[in-house]
Amino acid sequence: MRRVPTSRIPVELLLPGDCRPFAALLAANVVSITGNGLTGMAVPWFVLQSTGSAAKAGIVAFCTMLPVVLSAIVGGPVIDRLGRRRVGIASDLVCGAAVAAVPLLQFAGVLHFWMLCGLMAVTGLFHAPGVTARGVLLPTLAERAGMPLTRAAGLYDGASRCAGMIGSAIGGVLIAVLGADRVLLLDTATFAVSALLLAFGLRGLSEAQPQQRAEPASVRTYRRELGAGYRYVMGTPLLLSICLMTLATRGLDQGWSAVLLPVHVRDELGGPVDLGLLEALFSVGALTGALVYGAVGSRFRRWPVFTIAFLIVGMPRFVVAASSDTVAPLAVMMTIEGLACGVLNPILATVMYETVPEELRSRVLSATTASVLTITPLGGLAAGFLVDSAGLFTTMLVVGGAYLLATLSPVIFPAWRQMDGPSFKDGADKGGPKGLMPQDSGPEPGELGGA
Repeated sequence: MRRVPTSRIPVELLLPGDCRPFAALLAANVVSITGNGLTGMAVPWFVLQSTGSAAKAGIVAFCTMLPVVLSAIVGGPVIDRLGRRRVGIASDLVCGAAVAAVPLLQFAGVLHFWMLCGLMAVTGLFHAPGVTARGVLLPTLAERAGMPLTRAAGLYDGASRCAGMIGSAIGGVLIAVLGADRVLLLDTATFAVSALLLAFGLRGLSEAQPQQRAEPASVRTYRRELGAGYRYVMGTPLLLSICLMTLATRGLDQGWSAVLLPVHVRDELGGPVDLGLLEALFSVGALTGALVYGAVGSRFRRWPVFTIAFLIVGMPRFVVAASSDTVAPLAVMMTIEGLACGVLNPILATVMYETVPEELRSRVLSATTASVLTITPLGGLAAGFLVDSAGLFTTMLVVGGAYLLATLSPVIFPAWRQMDGPSFKDGADKGGPKGLMPQDSGPEPGELGGA
C-alpha cells in the first residue's frame, strides 16, 4: 500500500503547537452536523405527517442524496481551485438558506411537494463539497497541532458523533413540542454558526486557500485533474475495496434512516420522542467508540477490529426491529451498534490519509465520496416502495440480509488486510504482537510517512 512521505509536507506545517485551526474545524463540524441531524430527523417526519406516505418520504430522500453524488463526482478540482475555506463557508450558507425556505413556504401556505424535493436537492448539491473541504484539512491541521493522525481522526469522528448525539437528543423532543416545520427553521442557525467558525477560525491558513496551478483553468485541465482522483482509487486495491463495500452499505443505511426506522417508530413505538431516543443512544455509543479508539486504537491491528465492528453494525439492528414492538430491545441494540460503529470511520480516515498524497486528497476524497454514494439515493426510494408493497417486516429482513452479505467482504477479500500496512507486519516480525494484541513497536499507524 502506498504511503505519503513526510517530505511532501511543507516544513512550516510540521511545526507543532498551533491547535486553534484544528479546534475551529472541530467546532464547525460539530455545529454543522448537529444541523444535519435535525434536518435528517425533521424532514422525514414532516413528509410522513403531511402526506402519510412512506414512498414519498423515500422520494424526498432520493432527491436529497442524488445531488450529493453528482456534486461529489465533479467537485474535487473545484474545491482545490476555489479553496477549502471558501467552499466550506458557501456550503453552510446555501444549505441553511434552502432549509429555511421549507418552513417559510409552509407558513405562507404555498409549499408543494415538488418544492420540498427541489429544496432538499439544493442542500444535497452543496452538502458534499462542504464535507469534503473540511475533511481534507484534517491531516495538515493535526500535523500543525502536533497530534498523531490516529488520535486526530478519532477526535474528528468523535466530534461528529457528539454532534449527532446532540441533534438526536433534542431533535425528537423539539419535533414533538414545536413541530417539524419549526425545527427546520431553528436548524438554519446552525449552518450560520458553522460558516462563521470557518470564516474566522481558518482565516489566513495557507492550506485552506485556493491551490495555485501552473496551468490556467480550462475544461481540459479540469478533466485531467478530475481523472487523477479516480485513477488513484482504481489503482489502489484497498481504496477500491472500501468504495465497493461502502457503495452497498450506504444505500442500505439510507433506507434504514430515511424510511424503515421512522416508519417502525411511527407504527410500532411511541412517536418522535422514541425516534430521538434511539438516535441519541446510537450517537452516545458511537461517540464513546470513536473516543476510545482515538485514545488506544494505535495499539491494535486495524483489520480485525474493523471486521468485527462491521459485522456488529450490520444485520442485528434489522432483526431486532423486525422482531420487537417495544423500544427497549432496539435501544440496547442501537447502543451496541453505536459502540462498534464509532471505530469504523477513524480507521477508514486514517487509512485514507496515510495512503493518499496531500495534493490529491480533495480529488481522491471526492472520488471516493461519489463512488460510495452512487447507490445511496436509491436506498430510501427502494425502501419506501418496498414497505408500501411488501410490508415493514419483510423489508426489514430483506435489507438486513443484504447488509450481512456486505459486511462479510473484509473477511473474504484479501485486499482488506492491507489496512494494517507494512509497519505492523514489521513489528510482528520482530517479535511484536499478532491479532488483537497491543502494538509495542514501530511508528504510530496514523502518522504520515509511517513505514
